[in-house]
Amino acid sequence: MNAMMTFEEEKMQMAFEDLKATERLCESENTGVIETIKNKLKRSMDTQRSGVAAVDRLQRQIIIADCQVYLAILSFIKQELSAYIKGGWILRKAWKMYNKCYNDITHLQEGSKRRASEQEATPSSSPSSSSVRSSQSSSSSPEPSHSQRLDGISPEALDRLKGSASFGYGLFHLCISMVPPHLLKIVNLLGFPGDRLQGLSALTYASESKDMKAPLATLALLWYHTVVQPFFALNGTDIQMGLMEAKSILQQREALYPNSSLFMFFRGRVQRLECQISSALTSFNDALHLASEQREIQHICLYEIGWCSMIELNYRESYRAFERLKAESRWSQCYYAYLTAVCQGATGDLEGAAVVFKDVQRLFARKNNQIELFSLKRAEKLRSSSLSREHCILSVIEILYLWKALPNCSTANLQTMTQVLQAIEDASCAGLKNLLLGAISKCLLSTKDAIQYFQLAARDEVGRLSNSYVQPYSCYELGCVLLNSPESAGKGRMLLLQAKENYTGYDFENRLHVRIHSALASLKATSQP
Repeated sequence: MNAMMTFEEEKMQMAFEDLKATERLCESENTGVIETIKNKLKRSMDTQRSGVAAVDRLQRQIIIADCQVYLAILSFIKQELSAYIKGGWILRKAWKMYNKCYNDITHLQEGSKRRASEQEATPSSSPSSSSVRSSQSSSSSPEPSHSQRLDGISPEALDRLKGSASFGYGLFHLCISMVPPHLLKIVNLLGFPGDRLQGLSALTYASESKDMKAPLATLALLWYHTVVQPFFALNGTDIQMGLMEAKSILQQREALYPNSSLFMFFRGRVQRLECQISSALTSFNDALHLASEQREIQHICLYEIGWCSMIELNYRESYRAFERLKAESRWSQCYYAYLTAVCQGATGDLEGAAVVFKDVQRLFARKNNQIELFSLKRAEKLRSSSLSREHCILSVIEILYLWKALPNCSTANLQTMTQVLQAIEDASCAGLKNLLLGAISKCLLSTKDAIQYFQLAARDEVGRLSNSYVQPYSCYELGCVLLNSPESAGKGRMLLLQAKENYTGYDFENRLHVRIHSALASLKATSQP
């Protein structure tokens, strides 16, 4: 959890080592659970003992599979091709383990239900038939009593095991469903599918179970509905369904975790997505206070405070939040330095911003990290040109766009951004300027203006080298707008495919491919009867 919340290399390495140690501790022979139970029964008629052994063995296998899923997630976080492939091979092992555990648990549950129905039918039988069965049973193997269950495992224990397996199994499916589309063929070759809905169903089962991982499953669902789904546009532009699910989970668990900083954090995420930025800031500040001794949770709260302040165009408060993260967090100080610099420049402190822009290059550490590469290129461009407050505000709006935060901005703030962008006359920024104006017009429901701006951005060649993502993103945005009309849906689909197939090597390519894949999947789903 610490590694996933902070993304710090040191914590990720510690998590990797701990997970490998846990995996080694739980490793056992590869014989099946059912075969193990049969062997135990042959050696001993003590069904209770064999049941305990089976539960222990199942639990060990589930823990091993869980460790493999967590190891894969740590690999995916790096957002590198080699990491995706490595994570895929790890998930293949987990998939086989989960499949085996699910089959074994299902087999035991079916047997338990069958035995229970047989026992319920016994009292209704006649006394004579009962005496016959009694005499027969005295000369054969003794049947388990009512207090015992199939192979000594109670239905409650099986339900808990199913909940335990469902947590990792659900995360597994969500991970696969988020693999960039151009890698899905490789994933399919590894021998497993990724079903997002099945993953969510499994996580819901786990969250409602009595297993110790139920709270983690709840947090995973909140994380998906409030962070992953909106960011990757997994349901197209519709995030209301996810928000409703998140609000329902928070309402159900509020009494259980009244002072939880994490639940307060997710409440803030819901409020931010509902454009209640003032309430979201209150929730994030409350969560920050509750997490006074939990540095990792403090940092994700500070991050959201910085973002909400940017959404409100409160550059001074966002600058303070990101400056603190730059000083305290060990994850991507280069990225935090860039956010600090653009927010500081947007306040008008250009001299201070210029100093921090130099820090971006000094703190650049991960050459294969898309975010750090983007931060470095942008910082170098701003340093080399004549730095102005307007260019820094342009960079803030660009960040809001790329991280899909523009829809959270108020109408007044969107109009303020439009005025700033229209006043910029730098030809090298023309394509980016038109892309951002199109995105703002889309948020303001000015469809005609949005189409015109996206068309201008898609045709821009001047800024292609410095803003290499502008053209494919413009094609994607224009395609999404045209999909909303039956008359232009065909052209919209063509533009999505063009954005996917005609461009390569640009910033945040994987991110756009996931969004294109989701948009095409939504289109296919709506076109089916």
